[in-house]
Amino acid sequence: MVKDLIHALEGVLLGKPETVELLVMALLADGHVLVEDVPGTGKTTLAKALAAAIGADFARIQFTPDLLPADVTGGAVFKANTGDFEIRKGPVFTQVLLADEINRASPRTQSALLEAMEERQVSLEGQRYKLPELFMVLATENPVEFHGVFPLPEAQMDRFLVRISVGYPTAETELEILRAHRGGRPIDSLTAVTTPEAILKTRSEVQKIHIDEALERYVISLVQATRNDGGVRLAASPRAGMNLVRMAQACAFVDGRDFVNPDDIQRVFFPVMEHRVFAKDTGNPEASKKILQGILKQVAIPK
Repeated sequence: MVKDLIHALEGVLLGKPETVELLVMALLADGHVLVEDVPGTGKTTLAKALAAAIGADFARIQFTPDLLPADVTGGAVFKANTGDFEIRKGPVFTQVLLADEINRASPRTQSALLEAMEERQVSLEGQRYKLPELFMVLATENPVEFHGVFPLPEAQMDRFLVRISVGYPTAETELEILRAHRGGRPIDSLTAVTTPEAILKTRSEVQKIHIDEALERYVISLVQATRNDGGVRLAASPRAGMNLVRMAQACAFVDGRDFVNPDDIQRVFFPVMEHRVFAKDTGNPEASKKILQGILKQVAIPK
């Protein structure tokens, strides 16, 4: 099932196997994904393709500066014919939610997703409403250098399991994309290769993937190293370690193994950690990445 899903997504997002695999791992690890890149690189297509390939309900919210929290969560609507208020659920009540250009909305509206992402529920007019058991947010984000964007608060960044980037295609891949779109969009012919129920069942299998105590301590050492680095302004939280383990388990599962090895942890280290660790040198966009690269080299790998 996993191989079929990866193959289906690769047929839509050409030339990006690593991005596709990370997305599938995040799905199996029951996490949300932040996709940062310039416009037109396939971020929205990837989200739609994922929903179509797993047969899930899909909703899209275009975040803009005038978007209100109620436009995300819903709220009470007055019914003139009855004189009563009726709860109308917003687009967040779905299985795969695309929050498009999330950093174009105000921080107040961005925060409307926090409860939904963390608690898998929404509070409306004093009542709590549960979201579907399979609920995944894919949020696209424009680079901070773009005009008209509001940087995501650190607390919200921490809610995303991973941050991935699609990137520009190579010349050969771009030629394939041009040819693939001559007869229509490949995503329009994409059919489901699995079901939400099968994904939920697979998630329970992923949680059983064995991780040795030595590797658990390795994860802890990596996380704590971010707190001991003098160049770090904001270090990784305990949630970062938990997410690193979950993604490593998903990585092992996708690779066909029932145990985690050090390579799994190192493979998912940057997607899990880069958006959680902030360097003091805010003028250098590569500062945080260099710190993490140093940590990965310095922390001893279990034998």
